[in-house]
Amino acid sequence: MSFGLIEWQSIVEALLFASGDEGLSLKQLVTVLDLEEQEVLEILKDLEKGYQAKERGIELVEVAGHYQLTTKKEHSPYLKRLVETPVNTSLSQAALETLAIIAYRQPITRAEVEEIRGVKTERPIHTLVTKALIKEVGRAEGTGRAILYGTTKEFLEYFGLKSIEELPPLPDKTGDAYEQEEADLFFEKFNETLEELN
Repeated sequence: MSFGLIEWQSIVEALLFASGDEGLSLKQLVTVLDLEEQEVLEILKDLEKGYQAKERGIELVEVAGHYQLTTKKEHSPYLKRLVETPVNTSLSQAALETLAIIAYRQPITRAEVEEIRGVKTERPIHTLVTKALIKEVGRAEGTGRAILYGTTKEFLEYFGLKSIEELPPLPDKTGDAYEQEEADLFFEKFNETLEELN
């Protein structure tokens, strides 16, 4: 290792944070870090130990072969309170656009949402998961088995919907023009629906 263990831990922590709730596999970490598998496992093991300290609010977990950073379970009552706080209910335009796409296209992966919006959606998706408006509903087939997102019961309650079928159908368009205008269309129709409901 050209860096010391502490430096490698810092790099791995940054990579895991940037990967969000999809996490990174051991193979991905080995490739990105250009280290041997055993060296990466050592870094992960020491990083995990560091997070076990009482003063840390997050932990390193392995889920379905992917390593990711998550909040500690014992803090869940406070996280739930944050989600339910009235002052925290407003959504940014980015979050609304992302939510609209997920609502109409679910189940859908983050990469597919980003393809439609044309920009990164890690932060909006994190916000929507935190507010319990979307959740993981499965894993996509193929390499990486990306997380599939869908709306929640809280989503329906938040927007006053009885079911997802109450969202208006989207116009049936095809071609390149549709691909370019798709995100705007989702957002526009979603806002119209919300205005009608309110």
